[in-house]
Amino acid sequence: MSTHARSPAAGWSWLKQAVNIGRSNPGAVFGAVGLLALVALVPSVIQFGLQSGLGLGPTASLGVMAACTLLMVVVYPLLIGGLLRVIDAAEHGRPTRAAALFETFQAGHGAGRLIGFGVVMFVAYLVLFVAVVALFGQGFFDWYMELLSASTQNDPAAQAKVMQDIPDGFGTMMALGTLAGLFFSGIYAIGFGQVALAGRTVGSALADGIAGTLKNVLPIALLAVAAFAGFLVFALVMVLVIGLLATIGGLVHPVLAVLLAAPVYLGGLLVMYVVMFGVMYFMWRDVCGEATPLPPGQVEL
Repeated sequence: MSTHARSPAAGWSWLKQAVNIGRSNPGAVFGAVGLLALVALVPSVIQFGLQSGLGLGPTASLGVMAACTLLMVVVYPLLIGGLLRVIDAAEHGRPTRAAALFETFQAGHGAGRLIGFGVVMFVAYLVLFVAVVALFGQGFFDWYMELLSASTQNDPAAQAKVMQDIPDGFGTMMALGTLAGLFFSGIYAIGFGQVALAGRTVGSALADGIAGTLKNVLPIALLAVAAFAGFLVFALVMVLVIGLLATIGGLVHPVLAVLLAAPVYLGGLLVMYVVMFGVMYFMWRDVCGEATPLPPGQVEL
């Protein structure tokens, strides 16, 4: 299966289609994204609970963070694969439901390939991150440990002081990290689509992801600019609406303020997740073309 080069305007098209995603089966798409968000939140809850309940120091906190990250390296690819299949079914009018998100956890649904691709991407990202930090972020790890220590102590003054002592080269490191993030996002979207929806092997999906991203640098860049601008507008509207509801509720009771504002905040996060994964799906579909779903357990050679 070959990849295709699209015009720069395709980046805007992916975002526009993603905003309209789920119209044929909103219950399945939004429900699946909501379930994914809940599962992805579990490691953070565990990490916060252990840090708060046991009063862990910086080193122990970093260990807990690493363990939770490794857990999600295995679980998250299965969730993404399941979600892409739910979206694909909804977009083609096939019957599906939110709980179909978890079908990738069952035998014969390509779990090994999904996990394999996720692990490869995680290792590649980790290697690149370490290389960038080693070249341009001298002192970054020491600074981060100080920041982590200050955050575990719940000392705003200490945190503010650490934030003022940002190491040299941090700006360059962040700029390179942003560019690398754009490149990896293209590989991630195209590659996961190939594994989950086209039945490609890990190696083939990775090659397709790299080739498809290199062919579509301009539309991906336009997508990033449009998504950033859209996020700013969306965030501004959300802040105004949430602030208004919290103010109105606060006139009666603080609990009412939370009850009014929380659903809007959570709903906004859900919409952002839906659009994000929608972009991922439509990028894959446009770059790789329509793929005929393979039976569970089969891969394309």
